[in-house]
Amino acid sequence: MFTHKQVWAAIDTVAERYGFSASGLAKKSGLDPTSFNPSKRHGPDGRPRWPTTESIARVLDASGASVEEFTDLLTGRRGQPPRRKQIPLLGLAQAGKGGFFDDSGFPAGSGWEEIDVPGVTDSNAYALEISGDSMLPIFREGDTIIVSPGATVRKGDRVVVKTTDGQVMAKIMQRQTAKTVELSSFNPEHETRTIEMKDIDWMARIIWASQ
Repeated sequence: MFTHKQVWAAIDTVAERYGFSASGLAKKSGLDPTSFNPSKRHGPDGRPRWPTTESIARVLDASGASVEEFTDLLTGRRGQPPRRKQIPLLGLAQAGKGGFFDDSGFPAGSGWEEIDVPGVTDSNAYALEISGDSMLPIFREGDTIIVSPGATVRKGDRVVVKTTDGQVMAKIMQRQTAKTVELSSFNPEHETRTIEMKDIDWMARIIWASQ
């Protein structure tokens, strides 16, 4: 049985390990920035407020922490932070050029740099550095996104898409049929795009971002 204090302490430790404040982790998880504030952990009547399982799942997805790591923190086994792993890094603007990916969208060839990241277990994961302002307000120039080419892509996932004509873009996958995929933009000034599947080289899910 976990106590209220243990659950919140585990969330606080995950935030600290992965470079977030409590409010920063909440925002990164798609929650209200005040959701994890100490003042929100008890109701007006003093009763403890518990984070939902959905909130915890979002925390793990946003931070890159594993379920095992979180469980260890719940049981008081802080252990050591997960080893940082080196993965390939490429600028988003370069990604549209030939020679950096194989036919399935996995990193290939030379010209990649490397970056240390925590908690990434996918051996095929790679990083892309954002350039420009087309992905505001979610991603800013200089942010780094971690992409998993082997991960299943579902509705609502943030993805990187490369078209057959060399365009590379970060979008939100809204709908996919046998013939088309509908992609919405992070920036409200950019319209939703519908692209035929035959015009997509590959599509991969964004699993983490360093901001």
